[in-house]
Amino acid sequence: MPKLWDETIDAHRNAVRDAALDATAVLVGERGLAALTMSRIAERAGMGRATLYKYFPDLQAVLTAWHERQVNDHLAQLAAAADPAEPVATRLRSVLHTYAMIQFHSAAHRAGDLAVLLHSGPHVDDAVRRLRDFLRDLIDEGVQAEHVRTDAGPDELADFCLHALTAAGSAGSAAGVDRLVTLTLSALQPD
Repeated sequence: MPKLWDETIDAHRNAVRDAALDATAVLVGERGLAALTMSRIAERAGMGRATLYKYFPDLQAVLTAWHERQVNDHLAQLAAAADPAEPVATRLRSVLHTYAMIQFHSAAHRAGDLAVLLHSGPHVDDAVRRLRDFLRDLIDEGVQAEHVRTDAGPDELADFCLHALTAAGSAGSAAGVDRLVTLTLSALQPD
């Protein structure tokens, strides 16, 4: 096939896939994970169920693809929060605040049996590794700049930050999230 034809087909496939995932996102926001069906996704995406099944064999595949896209969007938000033009202390605060706000806003989607299924699997393991490595490298940069304590290694401190800020998912307000971020940052300060 000519290259232009291949590109057109790929663009169409991506558009159909994105429409299904966008529809999934809307439905999750409106009804929650438990109310999703292939029929509702197809209807919301403006396609037939048969078309949806060509792209995704079942609801679990749609949900996994949607969740993978969400996770990648969150990782992109964190990378964008680490403006290289800013000092490391500012970048660290921005990244931790962004992570905490992601936890705060997505807490409702982590409840229930279906959510447990979504938060397991290779795409989640890979995302956790990438997140941890990203934060560890930023913390290590903070250590080198003498803005972060040295009595624990960057790996331990990254794990500490991620676990501490998971509590933002149950914070009652954005102000509560800010307090958690401030507390976490103070724990990173050198003696």
